[in-house]
Amino acid sequence: MAEAEFYEVAAKVISQKGHCELGHKVGDKFVIGDKTPSGMCPWAFYALFPFVSVLQFGGSFPWEDDRDKTTVACPDPANPVVFELKRLRE
Repeated sequence: MAEAEFYEVAAKVISQKGHCELGHKVGDKFVIGDKTPSGMCPWAFYALFPFVSVLQFGGSFPWEDDRDKTTVACPDPANPVVFELKRLRE
């Protein structure tokens, strides 16, 4: 049985409103491999993780025009941080 291909995923903050407790701001970037990136809010990571997993193993989302990207918000509705996730192809 062949092993699934694995991709790293870049998470970039594209919007931040209100006050982020960890200080995330537009332009912050993280590369997600097999561990939680240093400095990334754990709550945001937990929200992103299911979407990151899909991209890491070659999947895509039917509502997106680009199979290598999706957009996900952290779970704080009063102070949302929105991340663009992009599969890294090398």
